Amino acid sequence: MPITDLHIYGKLIYSLQERYASVRRSTLVLASIGSTLAKLEGQVIFESDVVLDVWELVDFAAGQIRNYSYEIYQASEKIAWYDPFEHPHIAELASTYPHHKHILPDLKHNRIPAPGISFGQPNLPTLIEEIEREVIPFSPGIS
Repeated sequence: MPITDLHIYGKLIYSLQERYASVRRSTLVLASIGSTLAKLEGQVIFESDVVLDVWELVDFAAGQIRNYSYEIYQASEKIAWYDPFEHPHIAELASTYPHHKHILPDLKHNRIPAPGISFGQPNLPTLIEEIEREVIPFSPGIS
């Protein structure tokens, strides 16, 4: 799905609860901040006390996300985050450059490639599917 229209992107953002059974609620707000720019900000709240904190700057004229930050919390503890900060000196990240994910045990320095994360398409479906696959099944109290 290309990012070319505020209303189409809004339909994706505001239908997350209907599209994903694990999404309990969303506080995401997509707000126009210019003739072609918008800011997406808020949280997607999942079962198992998992929260995805979202911030995007979206340029509909260019058809892309200009910048983003995605943070995953479990029981109020940050367990991962994604960003496009460039690390050209880290060869292991080249496959998804500049997109990467910070993971435990050392969130600041432990970085891995982030397949599916891009400036040119919506990232929320990829992030939600990853949370459903890799975080929720391993949450305390979930069998």
